[in-house]
Amino acid sequence: MENKKQPQDSSEQNAQVLKEVSAEQKAAGKKKKFMILGTVVTVILSIILFVWISGMGHQKTDNAQVDAMITPVRAIVQGFVAEVKFTDNQMVKKGDVLIVIDDKDFKAKVTQAEAALESSKAQLEIANSGATTADLNALAFSLNSQAAKENIATAQARFTKDEKEMNRIEKMLKDGAATQQQFESVKAEFETAKAQLNMLNKQYEASSSQASGAQSQAVGQKSQIVLAQAIVKQREAELQLAQTQLDNTLIKAPFDGIISKKSIEIGQYLQAGTPVCSAVDYTHLWVSANFKETQIEDMKPEQIVDIKVDAFPHAVIKGKLQSFGGATGAKFSLLPPDNATGNFVKITQRVPVRVMITEYPKELTGFLLPGLSASVDIHTK
Repeated sequence: MENKKQPQDSSEQNAQVLKEVSAEQKAAGKKKKFMILGTVVTVILSIILFVWISGMGHQKTDNAQVDAMITPVRAIVQGFVAEVKFTDNQMVKKGDVLIVIDDKDFKAKVTQAEAALESSKAQLEIANSGATTADLNALAFSLNSQAAKENIATAQARFTKDEKEMNRIEKMLKDGAATQQQFESVKAEFETAKAQLNMLNKQYEASSSQASGAQSQAVGQKSQIVLAQAIVKQREAELQLAQTQLDNTLIKAPFDGIISKKSIEIGQYLQAGTPVCSAVDYTHLWVSANFKETQIEDMKPEQIVDIKVDAFPHAVIKGKLQSFGGATGAKFSLLPPDNATGNFVKITQRVPVRVMITEYPKELTGFLLPGLSASVDIHTK
């Protein structure tokens, strides 16, 4: 009986040991699960905390694109295209000649304007000379008139003296104190003085008239000078216009940039104002970003901006906030919303913001094109 009980006790002990081992394993498994769960929760909370902290003092949007000034290059004068000195999508410098228009007619106009200017200058010299001569003539006639006036004064004095002497001799003749011969002699001198006085008065009148005429002629000559000067200015303006038109036969690049949308060939006839290509200014780039109206509270001009372009995700591009748009994007749309119709639905509006690009890798020059999608991060604090 004792031998039969020993195996039974041994199996019970083994079963108890297995139960204890299983319990320990379960406890260890639960502890490990709690440790893993705690680690996961800690990581998630850390990520959330990092994102929250990193988002403080920043406003971001991916509703943005690169922009630049795109200017249509147009012909200023009309004519046939003689040369085309660029290819489509070529990089150029400011002042580079793009198109040459046949300039034969314009050179002829410049020569014609130069000749007209020289002729008008010659006419001005003639007018100046005529005015000088007229002034001298007027001066001469004025001096003659003055001399005649002085001679009249002398003749008047002689006439008065002779008249008194004649009256005195005539009285003496009546009293018998003078002879008839003396009276006749004095009377002859009186008549001579009277005739000379009359002649000098007429000469004075004639010289005065001549002086007035010469003075009027001098004034007229001076008016001719003013007219000649006006004609010279007109001819100078015509020459300047002709020279400007000749210069405009060379169509040049308006700034450093890329020439695209070429629409011209040699031999084509251009009218003034015809577009020949478009110039893209890559030296002054900016990003047009659209922020939600709830994001702009702390945004101010001159704040630093980090820019990422989708085409070059690893490029470091810096900028600064330059300005805000004058209205929300919806107000610039073709059919702006009108919330006074009674069907009001509040939608968060987008505010256009201009971000000037201040620094980017040189190897992106010519490749940082307008229209590329971008993301911006504005440092508001």
